Amino acid sequence: MSNATPDIKQRVDELRSVIENHNYQYYVLDDPRVPDAEYDRLFRELQKLEADYPELASDESPTRRVGSSAETSFDEVIHRIPMLSLDNAFSEEELEDFDRRVRDRLGSEDPVEYVCEPKLDGLAVSLTYENGVLTVAATRGDGYAGEDITANIRTIRSIPLKLRGAGIPELVEVRGEVYMPKAGFEALNKRLADQGEKTFVNPRNAAAGSLRQKKSTVTAKRPLEMCAYSVAVAEGQNLGDNHWDGLQRVREWGFRINPEMRKAIGAQACLDAYRDLMEKRDSLPYEIDGIVFKVNRLDLQRQLGFVSRAPRWAIAQKFPAQEELTIIEDVEFQVGRTGAVTPVARLKPVFVGGVTVSNATLHNMDEIERLDVHIGDTVFIRRAGDVIPQVVKVVPEKRPANALRVVLPSKCPVCDSDVIQIEGEAVARCSGGLYCPAQRKEAIRHYASRKAMDIEGLGDKWIDILVDRELVETVADLYRLRKADLTGLERMGDKSASNLIAAIDKARNPVLWRFLYALGIREVGEATAKSLASHFGTLESIAGADEETLQTVNDVGPIVAGHIRSFFEQPHNRETLDALKQAGVEWQEEEVHEGEKPLQGQTWVLTGTLSAMTRDEAKARLEKLGAKVAGSVSKKTACVVAGEAAGSKLTKAEQLGVEVRDESALIELLGQYGMAN
Repeated sequence: MSNATPDIKQRVDELRSVIENHNYQYYVLDDPRVPDAEYDRLFRELQKLEADYPELASDESPTRRVGSSAETSFDEVIHRIPMLSLDNAFSEEELEDFDRRVRDRLGSEDPVEYVCEPKLDGLAVSLTYENGVLTVAATRGDGYAGEDITANIRTIRSIPLKLRGAGIPELVEVRGEVYMPKAGFEALNKRLADQGEKTFVNPRNAAAGSLRQKKSTVTAKRPLEMCAYSVAVAEGQNLGDNHWDGLQRVREWGFRINPEMRKAIGAQACLDAYRDLMEKRDSLPYEIDGIVFKVNRLDLQRQLGFVSRAPRWAIAQKFPAQEELTIIEDVEFQVGRTGAVTPVARLKPVFVGGVTVSNATLHNMDEIERLDVHIGDTVFIRRAGDVIPQVVKVVPEKRPANALRVVLPSKCPVCDSDVIQIEGEAVARCSGGLYCPAQRKEAIRHYASRKAMDIEGLGDKWIDILVDRELVETVADLYRLRKADLTGLERMGDKSASNLIAAIDKARNPVLWRFLYALGIREVGEATAKSLASHFGTLESIAGADEETLQTVNDVGPIVAGHIRSFFEQPHNRETLDALKQAGVEWQEEEVHEGEKPLQGQTWVLTGTLSAMTRDEAKARLEKLGAKVAGSVSKKTACVVAGEAAGSKLTKAEQLGVEVRDESALIELLGQYGMAN
């Protein structure tokens, strides 16, 4: 390539400046000024110019943030000023003692002004800039010497490669915390799990692991951020008389500082800041484990000085730990209202997240296998806010020799029905849906719902009362209720009781597909129930069909067929069906339509108001002719029936060129097959 012209050099400089300004707006101010597509165009243009004119390459270019695939060894970096730890306060009294010691050493009774900063749960880093350009980045290490992580730090977009603004010292060392936001951590762990790779226990470990990658290209793909929290060295410039003003200057140079920072005068104001921040803790987009209080005036900081490992002018007040170690003493299985069988770890009690925890969810057997959990294991328990405690990591080196593997039970621990886990599904389920006490309320709610048995007035509140008062155990018990059973219940008057008994009595002779749908067989929805009823005609035929025969029905595949067979094979479900018969429930048989139906395989859509019949009646008649009646229009729709005041569905059908018929045309079609009336 030819040498770059002055115009090309100027364009490269312009692009670098514009892109870094966009990085600052986006990553530091959270205020993007251009859409991503425009940013990408500028970035690609700069990449191309730097590739075409290698002599213009610069380590300060934003294109260098993508990292290098070459492996890096971490050289030692000696800190100009030690990166000391902070003393911790674990109670209000300890913080008050700290404030008293500060005032005693200063020989003053006047309240001290502090800066209150969230203690980010990440990795402390030191960044050195010479003449405004990033030259060295290092970890804290042992406080006196850390590791050179410059190549990896350069990939983090919230860290300026070149400082902006005025008043920049010839040499300045900025310190801060590199962390991984919660959303980025969850996305990273999901990606690692999908790739079969090891996941991180928490965002702090993820941030530390990402910063210590030997290939900076890996770090570049990790969602890391940084907040600056101090200036350690500033040669040739006075950054002000206090810590707060120094951080505002750092922000002007292009760094992010934490927006939750505030000033507080005296110990009581510091405690108020602690309580306020702890209340906000779980809603923040990043992890914090406490709050740091620093004497604001720099001259007072110098007067207070240091002890061997910590400054006398700062202290961290820690929040209750959200992670602790404990032992899994047993694993039990609970059954949810939908039949999901969930493993729950019984723990040696441990104080975590502000409460004593003795149970933690293990989600499902896939999670147990992923974590390799055994009974007797020492594990990390995590509890954040109101989130259910979780087991996040096993400590394998502490596993005892007699540790037991966790085995999914073959029978429901509540009702002894078979536990079924379909291949490809993470959740195992109890198959005793009609009978299982754990699923009782959900089974009754579904049975009484509008598209099932349509028992008007039997809502969630009354189902709760009837089950809790032990008036109803299975759906068959609904038909044995008497008015006298109901009138004594709270808010159930004479008329309400009569209406509910009448509504239940009305639901004794359902059409077959409604009754089949009401049984709550997994994956058997309204359309599948109709297909089964039309194909087999009787419940006995459906219950007696093997999986191969069931799969001859439209919409029934191997998974649905397996659910149907499993349901009817459970003795308790058959007992409940017999109890329904004894209670006077008689489901209607359905005429079996042999041969191909005229609308088989077609999808129809109904829209607007029909005058000769309801939409539900029209739907039922079209389905008897083999059509599937859908709720939305697509290119695959065969026909749209448009009644009065048809709206957006009609418009979409016309846009897609889908056939449209009015109500009279529908009646004419139904009349051809004897279904007009």
